[in-house]
Amino acid sequence: MSQDPKTYTASSPLPPGRTGVLTPFEPGTRTLPAGFQVAPQFKALPVDVVLDRDVPVTLRDGVTIRVDVFRPAGTETGEQVPVIVAWSPYGKGQGTSPSVMGVFGLVGLPNSVVSGLEKFEAPDPAYWCAHGYAVANPDVRGVVDSEGDSVLWDRQEGRDCHDLVEFLAAQDWCDGKVAMSGTSYLAVAQWFTAAEQPPHLVAINPWEGVSDVYRDLVKRGGMPDTGFARQLQEGSFFGRNRKEDVLAEVETHPLFDELWADKVPDFEKITVPAYVVASYSNTLHTAGTFRAWRRMASQRKWLRIHDTQEWPDYYDPAHVEDLRRFFDHVVKGVDNGWDQTPPVRYSVLDLAGGDLVDVAAESFPPPGAVSTRFYLDGATRTLTPTAPAAAVEAAYAVGVNPDRVSFTTRFEAETVLTGYPKAHLWVEARGAADMDLFVLVQKLDAHGTPLAAFTTPNTSARIHDLTDHGATILKYKGSDGRLRVSARHLDPELSTGDVPAHTFDRVEPLEAGQVVDVEIDLLPLGLVFRPGEQLRFVVSSANLLGTLMPGIAEYVGANAGVHVIHTGGERASYLQLPVQAATA
Repeated sequence: MSQDPKTYTASSPLPPGRTGVLTPFEPGTRTLPAGFQVAPQFKALPVDVVLDRDVPVTLRDGVTIRVDVFRPAGTETGEQVPVIVAWSPYGKGQGTSPSVMGVFGLVGLPNSVVSGLEKFEAPDPAYWCAHGYAVANPDVRGVVDSEGDSVLWDRQEGRDCHDLVEFLAAQDWCDGKVAMSGTSYLAVAQWFTAAEQPPHLVAINPWEGVSDVYRDLVKRGGMPDTGFARQLQEGSFFGRNRKEDVLAEVETHPLFDELWADKVPDFEKITVPAYVVASYSNTLHTAGTFRAWRRMASQRKWLRIHDTQEWPDYYDPAHVEDLRRFFDHVVKGVDNGWDQTPPVRYSVLDLAGGDLVDVAAESFPPPGAVSTRFYLDGATRTLTPTAPAAAVEAAYAVGVNPDRVSFTTRFEAETVLTGYPKAHLWVEARGAADMDLFVLVQKLDAHGTPLAAFTTPNTSARIHDLTDHGATILKYKGSDGRLRVSARHLDPELSTGDVPAHTFDRVEPLEAGQVVDVEIDLLPLGLVFRPGEQLRFVVSSANLLGTLMPGIAEYVGANAGVHVIHTGGERASYLQLPVQAATA
């Protein structure tokens, strides 16, 4: 067995702000009666619920983790039910913590939409127990009272959760069927667990999640942007032992290697039925969710692309009911019509209050979406349907205002873009051996004003302050992409005509005067343009959108000299867009 390439650092006890009513170590079983409230601001239980606290589960390597199980009354006298697993490192008792309540406040959700018994980003036992499901909330390896050293998003977690799935399936209250659900970290865990193929896992519900730690979290576009990784590492994984030091690993493993390969699930082994939920607006999770959706081997998979943010979407009562229809059909075998649900339900953003949601399709991109080239014209700073004959440079000096160049086009007829955009650019660095490029597709109104839309119910003055620059998951401003040019080498196996993928296994600096062509993947989009509205394409040396959440250190591109974008002639740079419809 090869030596563990991971680096570890000391963990620390759970801080008060992350502590909830159910955090203390209290093994045993009790019944929470209908009407029970864990705290006054939370929803009361609609039914009696049996709570098993701090159940020990021993994993295959001898490490013991602790799990809280909520199950319907009746299971203590012989009734059997399926169970939903919520796997994450955030603490199984943190639903009533100041931290979780603060997140609900940030996005504009009242705490009363949940019971406080749920883990952060996880299914609420109050709802699911009332509908004949148990919910298992584990403290994963190395977290709070669980033994071992914690790890971040890798195949070790898949093996651990495999063992938990099989333990739960064997309990006398369980009917042998186990499902998984949850957003963000809980979604990522589902990719890894399903790829391990535990025999009793029958369905997953990943609701927006990274599927490649290198490409999505720590080195998007080959740039060492570790602001959120630092928050994740330092703001979670609290326990008694050690936790993985992903920040150190970025320094010691700068290229994609064995360590990072272990943090990509084996998509071809994900075969269970899957209800995947995605958005266009999550700059952490969007690329990974669509990647996993495309590559998983499941024959029965459904995709819903919403138009908000993952937490309001996950706890929306209509979406909870929609998820129950999926689980009832796939897990319980209920003939409820779920099998007639379209394989894809996508949204088309208007950014002015006219979004379309739940548009049915057989695939994503939907049939009829045509990858169409819009060529950059450096002379007119426009996007044109044919490549300009004349070669013209568009350039900017790094650190000088403006540190960007942009190109626009106006739509004369209603046009819908739905699918995967990419940029194919001919670039040159003068006075430097590398370039960090940031690109953005932005919608403008007929007067040229940039359009954006909040993704959460909170539209307060404070949320304006937070999202003027940064907090990208709270306000959608367009589809972005990025690439360090020395990391431009494409992976021929993973790349498609619509979605370029880079190997990130080599560094190819630029020589003086060298012009190279690069392909940059942008986040998938669904965007409608009314007659007269415009699209702007921006290329910059600066991070155009800022960080995904408030309070995170922003990455600054490693740039110097002058960036040159070549257009027209033999170096016809273009933006490729998925044009679905254009009608007069």
